[in-house]
Amino acid sequence: MRIATARLDGIVTTVVDRGDGWRTSEVPALDIVAGADSEPGRRVAEDQLHYLLPYRPPTIHGIGLNFADTVSEMGWQTPAAPYLFPKLSSSACGPTDDIVVDLALTTRVDWEAELGVVIGRPAKCVPAEEAMSYVAGYIAANDVSARDLQERDGQWVRGKGLDTFCPLGPWILTKDEVADPQRIAIRTWLNGQLVQDGSTASMIFSVAELVSYCSAFFTLAPGDVILTGTPAGCGDFRSPPVALRPGDVIEVEVAGLGRQRSHVSASQWAGLPRDGGEWWRAAGSVGACGQGDQETVEGDDHEARGH
Repeated sequence: MRIATARLDGIVTTVVDRGDGWRTSEVPALDIVAGADSEPGRRVAEDQLHYLLPYRPPTIHGIGLNFADTVSEMGWQTPAAPYLFPKLSSSACGPTDDIVVDLALTTRVDWEAELGVVIGRPAKCVPAEEAMSYVAGYIAANDVSARDLQERDGQWVRGKGLDTFCPLGPWILTKDEVADPQRIAIRTWLNGQLVQDGSTASMIFSVAELVSYCSAFFTLAPGDVILTGTPAGCGDFRSPPVALRPGDVIEVEVAGLGRQRSHVSASQWAGLPRDGGEWWRAAGSVGACGQGDQETVEGDDHEARGH
């Protein structure tokens, strides 16, 4: 089954495809992920749908350095255990939403096409051989990353967590529709040029191992998303390096999970001076900048949930 949130005739709604085409549903996508019946309604044509963020994940767990070809490309050693980092829920956006780049904050914005694992029920201390029973399905993801902020901070909260830095969708595909999550093609195009062409077969730690490992440290909740790593071909590791700039178009495709198309746009805050680490004072107060951001986030959240 495919599960999505879309705008249809000006109204935001859940849509599901149980093998007979898209149908509307009044059940929120997150509830369906957690096991609720989808209660499909009227049939709709796919060309009527504008896909949105399916839902805002409670937690997004990032995994770094999990593809052998990427580790080799970077010249790093193969990790002995999964490398975990937090990806802020507020960074999630839809599959056609703009990726907003503020060149006053970062000039090395990179793409990372990934398979996202969607958790279906609470999981804690789950052995790897049981881990797949806690998976609801899969979703295409782009783990957009500010490489300069990653390097500057040492930890990756800012570098991975900026607004719009996690496009998800267009839909969730339930696990019963995926024969083998370790044999899924992943591709990325930048301005029409293929830049990533890999497969989850290159993953160092499997989906089951990642679910088990994360659950040893955190209770995984229904709707949580685990980003499983990216294949070789990211921009910052090219020679010369390539960074996303306003005007670019980045497309991510994970086989069976649809294709994202994101325009890169400039931030509305781009004109603010940001000297001496006190740039936010130029807006007059913390609230002046913060309120604008909050209104955008709340608007996106309302639109994506649709309920």
